[in-house]
Amino acid sequence: MAYKTDIEIAREANKKPIQEIGAKLGIGSDDLLPYGHDKAKVSQSFIDSVQDRPNGKLVLVTAINPTPAGEGKTTTTVGLGDGLNRIGKNACVCIREASLGPNFGMKGGAAGGGMAQVVPMEDMNLHFTGDFHAITSAHNLLAAMMDNHVYWGNALEIDIRRVAWRRVLDMNDRALRQINVNLGGVANGFPREGGFDITVASEVMAILCLAKNLEDLQKRLGDMIVAYRRDRSPVFCRDIKADGAMTVLLKDAMQPNLVQTLENNPAFVHGGPFANIAHGCNSVTATTTALKIADYVVTEAGFGADLGAEKFLNIKCRKAGLAPDCVVLVATVRAMKMNGGIAKADLGAENVDAVKSGCANLGRHIGNLKSFGVPVVVAINHFVTDTDAEVQAVKDYVATQGSEAVLSQHWEFGSKGSEALAKKVAEVAESGVSNFAPIYPDDMSLFDKIDTIAKRIYHADEVIADQKIRNQLKDWEEQGYGNLPICMAKTQYSFTTDPTVRGAPTGHSVPVREVRLSAGAGFIVAICGEIMTMPGLPRVPSAENIHLNDAGQIEGLF
Repeated sequence: MAYKTDIEIAREANKKPIQEIGAKLGIGSDDLLPYGHDKAKVSQSFIDSVQDRPNGKLVLVTAINPTPAGEGKTTTTVGLGDGLNRIGKNACVCIREASLGPNFGMKGGAAGGGMAQVVPMEDMNLHFTGDFHAITSAHNLLAAMMDNHVYWGNALEIDIRRVAWRRVLDMNDRALRQINVNLGGVANGFPREGGFDITVASEVMAILCLAKNLEDLQKRLGDMIVAYRRDRSPVFCRDIKADGAMTVLLKDAMQPNLVQTLENNPAFVHGGPFANIAHGCNSVTATTTALKIADYVVTEAGFGADLGAEKFLNIKCRKAGLAPDCVVLVATVRAMKMNGGIAKADLGAENVDAVKSGCANLGRHIGNLKSFGVPVVVAINHFVTDTDAEVQAVKDYVATQGSEAVLSQHWEFGSKGSEALAKKVAEVAESGVSNFAPIYPDDMSLFDKIDTIAKRIYHADEVIADQKIRNQLKDWEEQGYGNLPICMAKTQYSFTTDPTVRGAPTGHSVPVREVRLSAGAGFIVAICGEIMTMPGLPRVPSAENIHLNDAGQIEGLF
């Protein structure tokens, strides 16, 4: 049987005017700021007007460590949202926006797949409503104003050897990781080393996704540290006087974007920090607003549960006062076989033993999530090559871990295929058994927080960090930043810092090679192993296959 591509399915979508989608959530036309006919931003005045309402149920969708076999976390998020609406719940999906870097690199888009997609898919995966461009511009405005301040006399006495604020670009470009700036003589300023990170790693992105409103946004922007003086005292964004102009650039970007699924159910798509180098969740504004106007909110956290879910639970929930009622852990039979040592080319053949062997990774994630006090439902994202025996092997294994696995066929059948999953999730969420708590307290030392994550989530034996890093953490504690949570920057492919190690390894070390203070966002970034905050393109970038066809339609985006 020949299946249509995601983009072909998305083109055939029977979209409704965005005002009809807003009406499902009680958002009037006057509170929607349309971007065309099929997407809109929700006004701040509406957001403010619903804050006193009680919250609906919060469902987090996460996954096992990603493999080339595919897991389908966003697809499951969308499919579950549609499934909950199918069984009579007023449900809203909350996901992140797509970054241009992965779209033109190797990861692909972020709108779901098959019959479980959010549309307009092409817009979402390209420029959408311009939020990422606004973040890029605001970030780089600060960089320009800081260099300009130094050029015109440096009244703040910035030590140009200790500039902490790099520039950003929403594209994978390894050539810009480390560069020299201000070359060309006196007229161009004082030469120094600099570099670029990808936009989704910007602290401005993290702040946009954690800020409660524009006032909170500007305060957080002002709190960002951009450089240090010779005496090591920090220079803040507010010292450069850039926070006001940056807030102006971000004014519209702060408002959540409303779109729809293929089944015309509402979806907020807002913000997009990566989970391997940032905190990996959509915006607090989108999630908290959705909770006030929907019975169920289904949101996702990036990559495997060791990254996205850990940060969602330890950072986002802590900052926003959220507590999930249920966590859905996505796995596939194919990924279990790959974790069991089967090559990608051989995944189509039945191999129950390989499925059983590969389930250790799944079990590790189940145990980790339960350590936060949250109930876990495993969603087996169905592939047409899965056999009944393989699916049953996963179900049997999950039962030994004290959870239940449900086969979901949303990719092929939409909400009809996710109805069983939706019923199980609703049953768990409404049972009130969730007793969520982060795995470390605010007052634990910064190094001990890193150590706790490494040992309890990655199951490592030790954290390796030289004395310079340990001293830096102690300095931040003395400066009043000791109560901040930790944002681990680590490969998404493994519990270790080695992306080739699959399964559920133990006995490894977690090397921390750098720590960064995100004072505005309110967390400490610990960069582990060889992870890069500016990714590179693969040998054959997806961009090579993206083009317009004779009808002017986009091809190759998926």
